[in-house]
Amino acid sequence: MPFRVFHSSDWHLGRTFLEASLLEDQAWVLDRLIEALRDTRPDVLVVAGDIYDRAVPAKDAVELLDDVLWRIADLGIPVVAIAGNHDSPERLSFGARLLERSQVHLRGTLGAESKPVVIPGKGYVYAAPFVDPDVVRTTLADDTLRGHAAATERVVSAARRDAAGRDLPTVLVAHAFVQGARTTPDSERPISVGTAGSVPAAAFSGFDYAALGHLHGPQEVAPGIRYSGSLLKYSFSEATHEKAAFLVEVDRGSSRAEPILLGQKRDVVRIRGTMKELLHRDDLARYAGDYVEATLTDDGYVVDAMHTLRSRFPHILNVRRDPSTPGEAGTFASRVAGTAGDDQALFKAFLEDVTSTAPTEAQAACFADAVESVAREERDS
Repeated sequence: MPFRVFHSSDWHLGRTFLEASLLEDQAWVLDRLIEALRDTRPDVLVVAGDIYDRAVPAKDAVELLDDVLWRIADLGIPVVAIAGNHDSPERLSFGARLLERSQVHLRGTLGAESKPVVIPGKGYVYAAPFVDPDVVRTTLADDTLRGHAAATERVVSAARRDAAGRDLPTVLVAHAFVQGARTTPDSERPISVGTAGSVPAAAFSGFDYAALGHLHGPQEVAPGIRYSGSLLKYSFSEATHEKAAFLVEVDRGSSRAEPILLGQKRDVVRIRGTMKELLHRDDLARYAGDYVEATLTDDGYVVDAMHTLRSRFPHILNVRRDPSTPGEAGTFASRVAGTAGDDQALFKAFLEDVTSTAPTEAQAACFADAVESVAREERDS
């Protein structure tokens, strides 16, 4: 029989979406996750990091995790969860030895990567929490150890050697940015500047399945090496994602993953049109309960757009102006670079940027009077 692993990651408990708290949404989707565990009865649940959204989580986020772990333990399904780059390793590890008695294995700090969690008669789960190169270099007293790739290889190699001698399927749980994987703008916190934080997929070879966390888009980056993606859509750049956990059947040398769609209490959607269209189009009515970003295509500035749209979309979080409406390309700063000292030219460029129309003679005269009034006051002071 295959080793049946339920793979989830990036819960980010306590996260806010712009000004909206997502805790209610997270509690809702975790109810669905527990229902899926009850229905599928996997051999183990693995959570590949970023359990919390902050190193010091809010009280209600801690209470939610406490409730969820208690309910999963009550099902008799073992849990292996690791710290991600958002988590505090030490805080996540608090009470870990006591929780192991309930088959809840929390691995926050490095040091036990080569000691797998044994699922009797089924397989082995190796837990590699988020690798901080500075921590690894200091712990091993090896000043030559630089970068995430080298540090991750050093950490995982001990687990790989142990896995090679096992006769049952082996699973690695890790949190990292794999080179070549698809990222999600505005959603994932960069591990480091540029590509210095990336790790080659080969760093996670030597296991029958590698369950990864950190990137929010579900994807397989190499055979048997997969991101489950985040629990919910955490930015508008994720609007087209289909969030899921994965039920993975792992054998020696192979794995087969089936997505388990969990849904969202409120979806994350982008809509586009003029103010009149957004307020009256029948096809947009289905988004009334969702988190909405609206892009306005009106010619000219729309006053109090957020308040107006909230009458139809109570959970609207962002309003954008169609970037194609300004008449000239480039940033506003680049378009006015040559107008220093020419107040009228600057005013004209500003009005065109905001309203897509040039100032009328009356507006230009009013602006000129205002500039002269300010100049006169400065002369007289």
